[in-house]
Amino acid sequence: MSAYKSDFLNILAERGFIHQVSEPDALDARAKAGAITGYIGFDCTAASLHVGSLLPIMMLYWMQQTGHRPIALMGGGTTRVGDPSGKDESRRILTDEMIEQNLKGIRAIFSKFLKFDGAGGNADKSNAIMANNADWLNKLNYIDFLRDVGKHFSVNRMLAFDSVKLRLDRQQELSFLEFNYMVLQAYDFVELNKHHGCILQMGGSDQWGNIVNGIDLGRRMINAQLFALTSPLITTSSGAKMGKTAAGAVWLDAGLVSPYDYWQYWRNTEDGDVARFLKLFTILPLDEIARLAALKGQEINEAKKVLASEATALVHGRPAAIEAGETSRKTFEEGATSLALPTVSVARKDVAAGLGVLNAFVTAGLAASNGEVRRAISNNAVAVNDVRITSDKHTIGENDISSDGVIKLSLGKKQHVLLKPS
Repeated sequence: MSAYKSDFLNILAERGFIHQVSEPDALDARAKAGAITGYIGFDCTAASLHVGSLLPIMMLYWMQQTGHRPIALMGGGTTRVGDPSGKDESRRILTDEMIEQNLKGIRAIFSKFLKFDGAGGNADKSNAIMANNADWLNKLNYIDFLRDVGKHFSVNRMLAFDSVKLRLDRQQELSFLEFNYMVLQAYDFVELNKHHGCILQMGGSDQWGNIVNGIDLGRRMINAQLFALTSPLITTSSGAKMGKTAAGAVWLDAGLVSPYDYWQYWRNTEDGDVARFLKLFTILPLDEIARLAALKGQEINEAKKVLASEATALVHGRPAAIEAGETSRKTFEEGATSLALPTVSVARKDVAAGLGVLNAFVTAGLAASNGEVRRAISNNAVAVNDVRITSDKHTIGENDISSDGVIKLSLGKKQHVLLKPS
């Protein structure tokens, strides 16, 4: 059981979100006494956020659900620099136009988790805020910034932070641009405190040093008492990085990863991760999660389906989650062809002439090369319309087109694509 008295910290602790907290008793008392404001920063390095960003998004969600005010800080300014934390090399520099385009895609994700306005208007103290640090960072005068902010930073101390130390220990280049990132992040915290009364910054455990810098700067510049809360870095039971698959990142944008593929990602969760992921990535009550976590053997697959449906409903809506679950059931349990599966168009004339199985699977995106398809065939992992293929010389023709006008390609038991001749 959690020792915290505030609903906010109590829920985060019980669901597994907390790694470290600075001055936990003082923060708990502030959260218990009334609404507090806290933020998490998100850099705009891609057109969408991915599953790896879900943990901080859920922390902001629970912050608002317990009566507090979350700030989603868009890194329109800091993205121009690049956070060196956990990176082996410098990020590529993005143009302002690319950053602004990425911002649009990222903003859309937050509206699914946070309430920014509504009937309460400005009177609703828990309405979320979406801020952009470009609003203050892009206007800074370099000399003034050095004098007013830079004087509070010790280079000796900055060199000791993991994000810097690891790069230097490996003799990997760390540019002066990146070295400044922690100074800018600390300054964000001060700005958000001055403008919004923000007293808490949250982030992954690799952000601890950066956040503590902000606490220290707030004390030195404006005599503010600020707090840090970090979450554990999430890996799967087998040690894999969260949110990565063989096909790449699991994006939260339906245009980049379909709701069906998103549902399948969660359905394929390792047995040892089901209970933990239900707590972190769904809003199911803890007693219901405990019931699902107690399922053993084949029954644990039912818990995985619940995880998949609940996680998908949060990002893509309940109807999309239901459709994805039904598509999966028809595909796997009934062996039927479901038209909701990912579909790739091919020329009708190519099918009429005989489409080679190697080419077909590469075109469908199920394999990266002909060699990969050959290996899958030798492992009995390739099927066309649920019929196992044993030869890499096999061709797909018009006779393979179903009454629905498609051809179902399967790689293993879980990857399926429909070819649609047109």
